[in-house]
Amino acid sequence: MTIAIYPGSFDPITNGHIDILKSGAEIFDKVIIAVAYNADKAGFLPVETRVDLIKQSVSDLANVEVDCFQGLTVEYAKKKGANVLLRGLRTSFDFEYELQLSQTNNVLYNDIKTVFLITKPEYNFISSSCVREILLNKGDITNFVPKSVAEYLNAKHGI
Repeated sequence: MTIAIYPGSFDPITNGHIDILKSGAEIFDKVIIAVAYNADKAGFLPVETRVDLIKQSVSDLANVEVDCFQGLTVEYAKKKGANVLLRGLRTSFDFEYELQLSQTNNVLYNDIKTVFLITKPEYNFISSSCVREILLNKGDITNFVPKSVAEYLNAKHGI
């Protein structure tokens, strides 16, 4: 069984993230979408809330598990028996960063492979930071995030 880890902050999860996740779920036996927890960095949403929102957003994907972790992604992958890291690319700028990260992870854990998937063109411009900016300025985020995420964020911010 091939297990892939799809790590990230997902703060909040976007339709672009979901697009990558769905593609990964078609390719791999199991995909664990893993929310990275960083004690030194306050997120927009608490990790537990992100995990809950992601679970609501992917409930239709039978081979997807949602989890959170702290520390090195490769150590988490080893613990979960995964040998693939799934990463999404929107633009060539993403590739530069992801290439460096992939090579670093490979040095840390030689048995891990990184698979890059490209989002559909309609999601290329969507980022979590863009969603946060639109939300905080009372804009409409419904086209950028799953329905349950939009409902939660709009209710939380009085929109």
